This record gives sequence, structure tokens and C-alpha cells, in this order.
Amino acid sequence: MTEKLAPRGLDAACEAIRGPGYAVLPDLLSKPEIAQYRSALQPWLDERRLGRNVFEGTRTHRVYAMLAKNPLFAELVTHPVALALAEHFLGESCLLSACLAIDLQPGESAQPWHTDDGHVSIPAPHDILGISAFWALDDTTVDNGATEVLPGSHRWSKHDFPGVLRDQDFANDANPDVGVDPGFHADAVKVTLTAGSLMIARGDLWHRGGANRSDSARLLVTPQYCAGWLRPLETMLLTLTPEQVAVFPERVQALLGYSIHAPFMGYVDGMHPRRILDA
Repeated sequence: MTEKLAPRGLDAACEAIRGPGYAVLPDLLSKPEIAQYRSALQPWLDERRLGRNVFEGTRTHRVYAMLAKNPLFAELVTHPVALALAEHFLGESCLLSACLAIDLQPGESAQPWHTDDGHVSIPAPHDILGISAFWALDDTTVDNGATEVLPGSHRWSKHDFPGVLRDQDFANDANPDVGVDPGFHADAVKVTLTAGSLMIARGDLWHRGGANRSDSARLLVTPQYCAGWLRPLETMLLTLTPEQVAVFPERVQALLGYSIHAPFMGYVDGMHPRRILDA
């Protein structure tokens, strides 16, 4: 894919995403915005549903299908900074691949190392196929489980290293000891963020949620975007009814899949899928 010019003011972020694989943009959300998002999430966090395996985190609350939970999250998905970077690397036909909240509880162990495009059967290294945004709704620290990254790992062709995600991890519902880290990597960087800050990374960067050795939870929301020709991780078209989608702005509708990737990928009965919303 031929990249466009970097979005205005985001040249350094684009260079960082191409280089080490991630960028940090501090304090993009105001305190009132953070409070709004936290309030919208709270009913779902109060259900206290824990992850089903060591990948999701057996001491972690996860909330999926977030635009169906509260339309407020459409504003986060289309935040001009995150969306500009996604469109820069993926094109304007990009799709929302996933959007979830990750609430690490005290005592959660480090997650297995993984990429967000690991479902793609294209040998690495490869072009950027996805962009992941990590919005901090809490301060994320070394102690409470800040996301860890392996800078430059998108260039690696071999991925058999300690602590890497394996198929059996999805069936492992153990509660690993927070003090034991079989995936320790000397080159790992703990990306600490202040609440309201954004870390944005290419989908092929190896990363993981850190261990929460503190006495408080840490909350992130991560919208993830993929190329318009790639199947999203979450089937967005089934999380919302057409009636629900119809009230969103057109850009949100397009990200959910009511759009065309040129020349005609995504049509419905030979027509643009937005016609369903206009019917």
C-alpha cells in the first residue's frame, strides 16, 4: 500500500509506528471525557465477568461489542488522532476490527506475548495490516500492568520465544502467580501512560498486558482497525442492528462494515451496503 503524506502534526508518530512500531501521544482526552467513558463502562464492569483463559486474563474484566453497549464509544473510535493514523496506514476503507475494554485487577499476571494481527496467515514480516489504539482511562504504571512492547519486533521472522501466545493458552484457565514471569524479555518496554493518553501501535508489534502488582485496577479501551479487505476480529455487523447503526455518523457506519473496499468488496445484493440503512 502506498502511504499518503503523514497527517498534519503526526509525522513523528508515523515515523515511530514505522520504526519501533508504536507511538505515545499524551493527554489527548480531558478529565470530563475520561469520566464520561468510565461512567458509560461502569454498568458492564460491575458485572465483574472475568476472562476465560490466561490470554483474556483470569483476573481481568473485559467488555466487548462496546458500540452496542453505549453509542458514546463511537466518539472514541473516530477520535481524529487515532483515526487519522489508522487511515494513513490502512487507507480510508479501513474497518473497525475490535473495540474492547480491558480492566486488569490486582493480582493479574502478565499476558502471553501476542500480535493483534495474529489471525492473518501472511508470513511475517509484512506490511501494516492493522493499527491498534490503547486509550488509558487510568494512569498505567510499571506496578499496575502497563502494556509492554518489544520494539522493532514487527521485523522479526521467528517468533518462538519464551511466553509467546500458544493455542493451548486459550484453554488454560489457571490463575498464574503474579510474581512469576515465564515471558520475561530483557528488551521489553513498559509503556506507562497518564489517564487520557494514547498509545498507538501497528498490529504486528509483539506486546502484552503487564502484571498488576498494585492494589488497584487499571483500565484501557482499545479500538483496533484493520485493512478494508481483511476480516475483522469481532463481527461488528452482528453486534448492532441496522436500526442502531442508522443513528451513527456515516464514518462510524463505514468502519462497522457499511462500506465498500474498492472496487466492490462488501456489496450486499449487488449494491452498496449503506442502502440497507436508507431503506
